[in-house]
Amino acid sequence: MSLAAATKAEDDAMQGRERDSLCGSRSRERRCIVSGEVLPEAKLIRFVVGPDGALTPDLAAKLPGRGIWVGASTATLATAIAKNLFAKAAKKAVKISPDLSVRVPALIVQRMQSDLGMALRSGQLVLGFDQVQRALQGTEPPSLLLEASDGAADGKRKLFAISHARGLKIQTIECLTSAELSVAVGRENVIHAALKSGRLQERLSMDAERLSGFRSAATPASPHERDA
Repeated sequence: MSLAAATKAEDDAMQGRERDSLCGSRSRERRCIVSGEVLPEAKLIRFVVGPDGALTPDLAAKLPGRGIWVGASTATLATAIAKNLFAKAAKKAVKISPDLSVRVPALIVQRMQSDLGMALRSGQLVLGFDQVQRALQGTEPPSLLLEASDGAADGKRKLFAISHARGLKIQTIECLTSAELSVAVGRENVIHAALKSGRLQERLSMDAERLSGFRSAATPASPHERDA
């Protein structure tokens, strides 16, 4: 399946995920076919094998068929491919795209960008250093900070200092680049953003945790965890 086809399948599946609470999804656990560990879905990627035998990533966990779960990391996915574990789990021949290890994080990024766009349109997302600073100092501070992975450290430190001084327990994710954040919200040079608590925040947190396994960025952590 091509990236465009996989993306369309993912977009179609995303329409149905609103029916379920993400908190419930995060609490479910599945077994990784590589490690054998039972892990929360936020640490796994679901795959399904289509009628044509093609393996398809199913990030929303909505596509029909028996799910095959793999730990969300480049190394784990590579092991599953190298040891032919998808075919063993499916008990039949499986067609695996040679660019699968690239497609999976690309689909995660697209999913996050879609959620950020929805958050902006619904008024849940604020952008820019000054706006984020005011939000942190307000009566209803955000629950999630998004910092571009390639953004300057100075601005990040200042926002962290504000949240730390107020004793705020705000999660921070830094797995998206400025270009990726900018595409998501239709603005240029986006470095800082903040999101209110809610289902979009929960979904972004889960996907950031997954994406961190494919990138060098650290797993999402609260400012207090980062300061420890």
